[in-house]
Amino acid sequence: MNIDAELALYKKGCAELLLEDELKTKLLTKQKLRVKLGFDPTAPDIHLGHTVVLNKLRQFQDHGHEILFLVGDFTAMIGDPTGKNVTRKPLTAAEVLSNAQTYQKQLFKVLDKTKTQIVYNSSWLQALGSEGIIHLAAQYSVARMLEREDFKKRYKAQQSIAVHEFLYPLIQGYDSVALQADVELGGTDQKFNLLVGRELQKEYGQSPQVVLMLPLLEGLDGEKKMSKSLNNYIGVDEPANTMFGKIMSISDELMWRYFDLLSMQPPEIIQALRQQAKEGKNPRDIKFMLANEIVTRFHSDMAAQQAQADFIAQFQKGQIPTDIAHFSLSLSAHPKINLASLLKLAGLVSSVSEGNRMLQQGAVKIDGKKTNNIDTKLIPGSYVIQVGKRNFCKVNLTE
Repeated sequence: MNIDAELALYKKGCAELLLEDELKTKLLTKQKLRVKLGFDPTAPDIHLGHTVVLNKLRQFQDHGHEILFLVGDFTAMIGDPTGKNVTRKPLTAAEVLSNAQTYQKQLFKVLDKTKTQIVYNSSWLQALGSEGIIHLAAQYSVARMLEREDFKKRYKAQQSIAVHEFLYPLIQGYDSVALQADVELGGTDQKFNLLVGRELQKEYGQSPQVVLMLPLLEGLDGEKKMSKSLNNYIGVDEPANTMFGKIMSISDELMWRYFDLLSMQPPEIIQALRQQAKEGKNPRDIKFMLANEIVTRFHSDMAAQQAQADFIAQFQKGQIPTDIAHFSLSLSAHPKINLASLLKLAGLVSSVSEGNRMLQQGAVKIDGKKTNNIDTKLIPGSYVIQVGKRNFCKVNLTE
């Protein structure tokens, strides 16, 4: 692939590229670019929102560039203030390490393990020491920090901004200095942090990195960005049926956003599908194609076909899926347990109060029959309990 074609590939789906001329010059003058992407392991799962930027990183990898996947084990203990209106709670070292180990397992569902360097920013930031941190802090003024949108809003609203939060973009920027990055990828919400990296590299006598930003993927609600904390996410490690069902649950309008940001189909194919939808093709059938593509990528073609068959059986024929969870409980050990508490123990709801709410809303079925009786008497036996559209559990109650 020639340089212009390679540059066009990197620009595809990109929200902003700073600066295109610099990237072209780097491609012309260096055989291998050092391409950096940093993730703070603040939660244990990688979701489809993360894969938007990971897919772009894979494109650089496939063209022979040096891929640096940075695990922000040091920065995660500070907490990225991006988009936050309150000071973010820092994580413990143990929490960060546990999440980081899970990240690595899931990461290679997208990247080539043999061609990816995993680096931890604690390896150079802990060695920086207090003198180095003070020198780093001297590179940026408070006024410039307050130009950042979330800091500006919090300052005007007289909301607390902790001093350590100012350190976060500086430390993320210093990562680029330590790695001598040629390119850094990130979401559009990271623009300030990414540009700090450019400025710091200049201060340390390095050629500034090119910044390539990708759009943020909306979650299942179609409003806020995909996030585990908002429970609007699709994890790359989720079972095939769960992943398929979640994709099928998105709105017809949001489906096109997912096609644009997640599908590997050529733009002309996606455009043809849009035209078919305008001409009356059922959006559900088009969504099947999207769900099949994504489940195949993270599982297999066979798993995707089975997930679709199970989905059709469950939602179009009223059948129960074959791979539901199982849960057993001794009633003698829990003589006063009620139905809402059972739902929580079986993992069908996150709390007893949610269980009561789902019962009141008529969202609970036992052996296919809807129940809203909070005081349902539990007796020994085997039951299939359903909460909402997708949550099933085979419950075995013993004496």
